[in-house]
Amino acid sequence: MPAPQPSQPMQPSQPSQSPQPSHANQTAPTSALSPVVPPVLAEVVRSGFVEGRHRGSLVVLGTDGAVELALGEVTAPVFPRSSNKPMQAAGVLRAGLDLAGERLALAAASHSGEPFHRDLVRKMLDEYGLDPALLQCPPDLPLDAEERETYLASGAEPDRVTMNCSGKHTAMLAVCAQQGWPLETYLDPEHPLQRVIHRVVEDAAGEPVAAVGTDGCGAPLMAISLVGLARAFRSFVAAEPGSAERRVADAMRAHPEYVAGSRRADTWLMREVPGSLSKMGAEAVQAVALPDGRALAFKIEDGATRALGPVLARALTLLGVEAPVVERIGRAPLLGGGREVGDIRASF
Repeated sequence: MPAPQPSQPMQPSQPSQSPQPSHANQTAPTSALSPVVPPVLAEVVRSGFVEGRHRGSLVVLGTDGAVELALGEVTAPVFPRSSNKPMQAAGVLRAGLDLAGERLALAAASHSGEPFHRDLVRKMLDEYGLDPALLQCPPDLPLDAEERETYLASGAEPDRVTMNCSGKHTAMLAVCAQQGWPLETYLDPEHPLQRVIHRVVEDAAGEPVAAVGTDGCGAPLMAISLVGLARAFRSFVAAEPGSAERRVADAMRAHPEYVAGSRRADTWLMREVPGSLSKMGAEAVQAVALPDGRALAFKIEDGATRALGPVLARALTLLGVEAPVVERIGRAPLLGGGREVGDIRASF
């Protein structure tokens, strides 16, 4: 299918003549959304009828790091959400914590909350003499729907250890305890650890952080462009062996089930496409790098995670990835009366 043509800029509306209320101390929000309407990346097709569309922006980098495909606005800053986690894990290593294997993969994870995830978080807390009450991520249920049902059926309640970011928070607390840094303020953007992570994000992305916000787990969140995000993932797989970035990439690729879970696309891709590095983020963000230096990053504008798989599968196909897992990732069936009557499909 031919690539979508660039959309025309929206015409600015005429200013309202109605008096506007005055609000003391009101700060106008900064938007990462382009005034240009982004292209449709996925269509929702039910019974042969297109009932919905998901717009977004996507960038593909070639082996030399140059942009080979750009759909939508790929140079404007976005919040990568949990796609930033590899960089946060590398920051923990740069700050002095010696993690490896499953523990390092869990530090870069949005884990599903399965028993082996929760067990390792508790073990790490014990190893560094940390009380689980020190975790400042919010109590939550397992991210994985199947695991959530089992968890609730057992009578368990939302817990900080179960929250999908608990591995990252445990690693952050551990390095703070090791370095003698304050534990109570480890999520403050001006905390020594967060300043290290800020530098890692900028180094990996090759651009300055455009904005700092607060992620769903409470940690500082650095905004970069989709080009910068793809460049960051590419830099991790190309980093020198033994560097913080390469250690994170190697741990994630060796233990993908700790990065995501048993039933997650990131796990499937890293397990079945050797050398690939993959990490999704909330609000429908995804970044992937291949061992030869090719990389991609995209964001669905409306945050619909149901479009992630089809768009990712199509982007991987454009990168020439030929593996059964691509079709598996791309399947997003729609049901009607308990049977499949359509699907969500990429449109580029």
